[in-house]
Amino acid sequence: MSAARFVLGSTLIAATLAARLADASTTGDELVRQAREHEAAHEEDVAVARYMDALGLEPQHEEAWLGLGALRLRMGEPREAERVYDAALRRVPTLARALCGRARARWAEGRRGEAEADLEAYTRDATDTDALRELAGWYGADGRTPAQLAAWRRLLATAADEASAHEARRMVRALVILVDAADPVASPPTRDPTRRGLAAIARRGG
Repeated sequence: MSAARFVLGSTLIAATLAARLADASTTGDELVRQAREHEAAHEEDVAVARYMDALGLEPQHEEAWLGLGALRLRMGEPREAERVYDAALRRVPTLARALCGRARARWAEGRRGEAEADLEAYTRDATDTDALRELAGWYGADGRTPAQLAAWRRLLATAADEASAHEARRMVRALVILVDAADPVASPPTRDPTRRGLAAIARRGG
């Protein structure tokens, strides 16, 4: 076989493979679309089957993993949802939203420490204020007021509008009062003027 014919044959094979991958992706997208339609129609079993079909064609289809996990959670099956998100993270380690979903599944199972650890990892790198607000609520439910205060301070620092800033400022003020001496910024152990100034800023929600 001549070099030219070899190159031409290799190019044709590569083009065929690329076309097949594109077809699989398109079909996976279509199956996810159908799954969502069946979810909206409350046909959960059919929706699960469509998501599974999409993953059978394209094992790294992110929206299929996320949709299936969220559906399992809405169906009241947090353990199954956790398995889905675990599998998603093995297949697509960069899929941060699966970490968020697994956190919610674990919280629903009552495994609060593991749930908080997952959501902490997710919010550390993501700019998802809804997830950070949810994490602050979890801290409050667990009586972890200093951690809750730290979360709300982050929300205040990243507030996108005045309404969000007002809510975060109000929560920070309330939580500073609750934390009191446990918060070294708001209640410094000395009468140093700088620390007194920082305390005053903290009490105003800074």
